[in-house]
Amino acid sequence: MPEFAEWNSFYVIIGSAAGALIGLQFVVLTLISNRQVVRAAEAGSAFATPTIVHFGVVLLLSALANVPWHGIGAVSVIWGLVGLSGIAYDVVVARRMRVQTVYQPVFEDWLCNVLLPFGAHAMLSGSAYLAHLRLRPAMFALGAATLILLFVGIHNAWDAVTYHVFINKREKSEAEENDLQPARKQR
Repeated sequence: MPEFAEWNSFYVIIGSAAGALIGLQFVVLTLISNRQVVRAAEAGSAFATPTIVHFGVVLLLSALANVPWHGIGAVSVIWGLVGLSGIAYDVVVARRMRVQTVYQPVFEDWLCNVLLPFGAHAMLSGSAYLAHLRLRPAMFALGAATLILLFVGIHNAWDAVTYHVFINKREKSEAEENDLQPARKQR
């Protein structure tokens, strides 16, 4: 389909980036897995899993953009469904963030884990409808939504890594130091 041909390089670049970042996220999680706290699973489903989902959506949309479609109808329905599914998933993520007790989310967490993804998914849904009326603006909205999800995923992955490296490491060091203090007093 010629409409997607103009976007080929864009989707190849961001699809490749998303695929590489998914792999990198697995490597990072493997390296920090021995430092997990007791209730890490509930925080993981609230913070780590959505990052992989965002990268996966970017990869999916990039793949869809490179399929040789015969018309805009089928592909716009698919990306519209992806957008609606993403909106539902954002509601689940918001609930998980509220319920988990490992970490108290701040505004930046709500912005990058719920609000921006919700906006990107709403753009996907809206652009699917718009594609039948005005294709060129719909393609830009699709590209913008995909890019937002990629950058949100990058931000959230970086946020998780820095939390584990700087905050968790400091808390672990402080806990180990506190454990040693009674031993020093006994001498």
